[in-house]
Amino acid sequence: MNNNSSSLQRDEKRAPSINGMAVLLINGALTLLALIVFSILFTPLAANMSDLLKLIGIIISATWGFVVGPILFIGLKSLKPNEALVLTLFGKYYGTLKNEGFYFVNPFVVAVNPTVKESPFSATTAKVATQGSSSGSINISLHSKKISLKAITLNNEKQKVNDQLGNPVIVGIVVIWKVVNTAKAVFNVDNYFEYLSIQSDAALRNIARLYPYDTEDEEKSLRGSSLEVAERLKAEIGEKCEIAGLEIVEARITHLSYAPEIASVMLQRQQATAIIAARQKIVEGAVGMVEMALEMLSKKEVVNLDEERKAAMVSNLMVILTGNKDAQPIINSGTLY
Repeated sequence: MNNNSSSLQRDEKRAPSINGMAVLLINGALTLLALIVFSILFTPLAANMSDLLKLIGIIISATWGFVVGPILFIGLKSLKPNEALVLTLFGKYYGTLKNEGFYFVNPFVVAVNPTVKESPFSATTAKVATQGSSSGSINISLHSKKISLKAITLNNEKQKVNDQLGNPVIVGIVVIWKVVNTAKAVFNVDNYFEYLSIQSDAALRNIARLYPYDTEDEEKSLRGSSLEVAERLKAEIGEKCEIAGLEIVEARITHLSYAPEIASVMLQRQQATAIIAARQKIVEGAVGMVEMALEMLSKKEVVNLDEERKAAMVSNLMVILTGNKDAQPIINSGTLY
């Protein structure tokens, strides 16, 4: 148990390397010189050399020109900005190259990337998108053993989950992430793309169960508390993906709607709630206006109204102010009595 725990806390280390350009020039010159010497030894120019000296020259030039030189060329590695190369030597973690440049490393090391299949006839396809892409999720064939350190966008498929009240809702999530520990990403999980996708779906389901889709009061909801929901999603996904050496830059809900089987009913409910709220505001405003009218009429002594006339006036004003249609004026030529 302790050995397993310590392996999951694997530290990233820099791979021993030297300047690749210097090795390229020196080894290129030596290899070319060895090939020239090797070819000269089989020409009449070497006829005066002793057989032993010629044999030694052939062995040394052939060894460097056909074996050592080509092997040293294998150790040359180049990296572009925000790329990394995880190297192993005979099955053991050798180190990681992360900074851009041209390097020379042990020619016997092997680059490792779990998202790339070893078969030359197939390539792993991952649903990822570069940050800022307007086309959403795109398919990228990963042929290179290099690991991207750029911010990458994961846009999972929409999924049906239940909110706090048990209502089925359709939710879509987007996660912006990047690799920060290449050793953990390569050796702690089988495929960090798939691992992140699964953990994002699981976190979305867990968070969605804690909130209702919408609420009429001050209670927090998926629709009304998007910032808090996004922070909780980021924290939960980040905690789960720490083992894989991934940093979650941002996580947010991109799509939120009721499931089709209850969408029409919930729409009617929202409409009814909106109508009731609007009517409540209209009635509150109408009562205030009637009260103000009676107070101003009484204060300025425009007309003296008894209780019955006040009741009739209040009724007429309320009908006019709260009605859906324009009022039709009626001129009363008589009296109320």
